[in-house]
Amino acid sequence: MQINTQSFILPHELHAAFPPERRGIRRDHVRMMTIDRKTGKVIHDSFNHLADYVKPGDMIVLNNSRTIPAALQATIDNTSQEIEVRLARSLSETSWEALVLSANVKIGDCLHFSDELSAVVTDIKRDSPLLVLSFSISGLSLIQHVYSLGEPIRYEYIEKSWDLHYYQNVYGTVPGSVELASAGRAFSWEMLLDLQKRGIQLSYLQLHTGLSYLNDNDQLSPEDNIERYDIPKETMAAVLKTKATGGRVIAVGTTVVRALESAVSTGIFSGETALYIDAAFPLKIVDGIITGFHEPEASHLDMLTAFIKPEILFDAYGEAIREKYLWHEFGDINFIV
Repeated sequence: MQINTQSFILPHELHAAFPPERRGIRRDHVRMMTIDRKTGKVIHDSFNHLADYVKPGDMIVLNNSRTIPAALQATIDNTSQEIEVRLARSLSETSWEALVLSANVKIGDCLHFSDELSAVVTDIKRDSPLLVLSFSISGLSLIQHVYSLGEPIRYEYIEKSWDLHYYQNVYGTVPGSVELASAGRAFSWEMLLDLQKRGIQLSYLQLHTGLSYLNDNDQLSPEDNIERYDIPKETMAAVLKTKATGGRVIAVGTTVVRALESAVSTGIFSGETALYIDAAFPLKIVDGIITGFHEPEASHLDMLTAFIKPEILFDAYGEAIREKYLWHEFGDINFIV
């Protein structure tokens, strides 16, 4: 699949290596750049002023998936070679797609994570470094062991390990995402309650995020990034009612856009999606997006061109760089509406 995103240079100092709380500010006080879909006008503000840019009758849809510590250390067949295993996607109660770093493994190899937990390599994907692991423990017990043994996945721009709670959204309730659904990180409970008091509706769906990268520089292509979503019937009913009564549906993150547009396109409210959204994709349900700032050539940038023209988007990104906005999961917010 041809990716249409434009390349640009992101200065090193704009990679957010620290959570806002460790930079001396509240999570809801990160900066926010708003882009008007109709005019292209850019406004610079603070995220805690979000209520000034939405109106009664609008709906904000959030992804309630919670991050698991998906980076695990293992040894191969009881050797002394220690490797890192990054869980990518749950396939069943016992099986996960995973990425093994800095090691050549083959089908039949046994990876040992602890005295109680091991996994056998049962398949290796073609044209992909992902493989399939069958674990010795299943279901909730497996997730409990992952929580006990794992750490949050982090990439080269994160300079040190941070506790798992820094990788959570305050409203995340269902464990399953291997990376933070980061667009919602800036929300605080105070903000969510204030929005509701102002007549802004809040609804939730679930999409467990997969890996963003196959290594520090190799991003997953959209067709390889299969993610499972679940939209409660009451959420979809509320979304459709909002549209019917003239309100705007605002998605918190690309995961929410992907889930809602997949459901509307297929009529399936619970399933898997590899939907690729770009400028040629006619958005049917989502009117605006709250998201972070995305790296050069990331497919998420293609999705943003479904909301605004590419030249407007990249002009705004140039302005964000000049204004020293911060990128990644601990960075600032971009609101397109």
